[in-house]
Amino acid sequence: MRQIGEIIEGHPLFHVPSTASVRDVARTMSERNIGAIAVLDSGKLVGIFSERDVLTRIVAEGRNPDDTRVESVMTKDIIVAAPADDINDALQKMHECNCRHLPVVQGGNLVGMISIRDLLKVDDDANRAKATFLRELVTYSPDYET
Repeated sequence: MRQIGEIIEGHPLFHVPSTASVRDVARTMSERNIGAIAVLDSGKLVGIFSERDVLTRIVAEGRNPDDTRVESVMTKDIIVAAPADDINDALQKMHECNCRHLPVVQGGNLVGMISIRDLLKVDDDANRAKATFLRELVTYSPDYET
C-alpha cells in the first residue's frame, strides 16, 4: 500500500496567512484550482479553509468576504495525516471527520495536503492496472503447436 508521502511528493504546497481576507483566499484557491488551503500563523498550521467553509460560513451567513479574515471562519479543529500513513489510514480519517482534505504534517511542520481526489486517483490507477493484467491474461493465447 502506498504511503501519503509518496503521493504528495512533488506537489506544490499552497498556504495563506491567517490575516488574509476571505476574498483573497478564495481568489488564491480559484487561481490554483484547489478546494482547500492550509492557513498558517508564523509558519505554524492553525487551520484549513475549504470550499465548504465559504458556503457555510460566508455565503450562508451573508458575511462580506472583503471584511472577513480567514482566521475567523476557517476550520480550526483539524485532523492531519502523516507522510508515513497509507491510503487506507487517510481515507479512514477523512471518513471519520467528514472532510475531503487532510494537511500532511511531519515533525510539527506542514509538508503537504492530500485530497480525496488524490487518493481515489491512486486507487483508480491500481484498479486499471489490475484490469489490464486480467484482460491480457484472459485474451492471451500462446501458440502451443510450435
